[in-house]
Amino acid sequence: MSIRCAIVGATGYTGAELVDILLRHPQATLAGVFGSDTNTTSTRTMDSEFPRFRNQCSLSVEPFSVDALKSLHVDAVFLCTPHEASADIVPQLLAEGLKVLDLSGAYRLSDTALYPTYYSFTHTHPDVLKNAVYGMVEINRDTIKNADIVAVPGCYPTSVILPVRPLADAGAIDASAPVIVDAISGISGAGRGAKVANLFCEVSAGAYNVLKHRHQPEMREHAKCNILFIPHIGPYDRGIVSTIHVQLAAGWNENKVRTVLMEKYANEPWVRLLTPGTYPRVNDVARTNYCDIATTSDGSHLVICSAIDNLLKGASGQAVQCMNVRFGFDESAGLIGGAA
Repeated sequence: MSIRCAIVGATGYTGAELVDILLRHPQATLAGVFGSDTNTTSTRTMDSEFPRFRNQCSLSVEPFSVDALKSLHVDAVFLCTPHEASADIVPQLLAEGLKVLDLSGAYRLSDTALYPTYYSFTHTHPDVLKNAVYGMVEINRDTIKNADIVAVPGCYPTSVILPVRPLADAGAIDASAPVIVDAISGISGAGRGAKVANLFCEVSAGAYNVLKHRHQPEMREHAKCNILFIPHIGPYDRGIVSTIHVQLAAGWNENKVRTVLMEKYANEPWVRLLTPGTYPRVNDVARTNYCDIATTSDGSHLVICSAIDNLLKGASGQAVQCMNVRFGFDESAGLIGGAA
């Protein structure tokens, strides 16, 4: 079996990563690429926008429309579009019988009341939202197999939910104390648009959107615990390291925690539990779909460290992992760091 795919918003960082993955995917054909809005001109091509695609992909970046998409006869569509745009595009694509993998935040939160605060728009498609499946394969694999709309998780939440959710499910977390997350991301997490603060001579390590970041409610909902989130930007291109502080429930210790994580992820191809005393590094996960996890403790205070590539396991790689599961392909097909 093989499928045809299209990408809307192909000229951003996540869109380009999707192009890279789909070009080498053994069972997916990249049929077309679109800009993130209807005003995009078709004078650009992927290899002119990203010279690394020379002799690999010369597809024109077309203005997006549903009719243009239909003409390509695709099976799956990846949306790398702004949140509010995705919210409106998804119902149109579902009406055409397409499978949608949305990399925006438009369908990650189940409560429509949160969108005005965290995403600055009113969600007008609650009927579609209730059918969206959160695209974390390690947590929702069986549900993703039958999903029409997959909400691909955010980058920071991926680095947090993977280590924390199994502990919440096991009752290992003291509910009276919040889980504290300090995380730092490479500057690609801010997108490809030109901003003075992101210029080479301007970018600096520092916190931002403290306790107000839009990924905080996503973490709380899908990790199933109270989380306080302090994000930081770092002066490097890609990768996230999260340091997570957990107060353990009575009767729990690090050995029991590691047992839970080992049992959960023993057969998962993209999660690696590191040996005690070894801690995740960005360089070890960059340009891969892996999430590396380490633990240490001081009595009932557990510290978890995790690392991912924000553009791959935190976005495009995870999206293709979901596509693979949805269409019955090998879960590692097309992805870096595993058997294709």
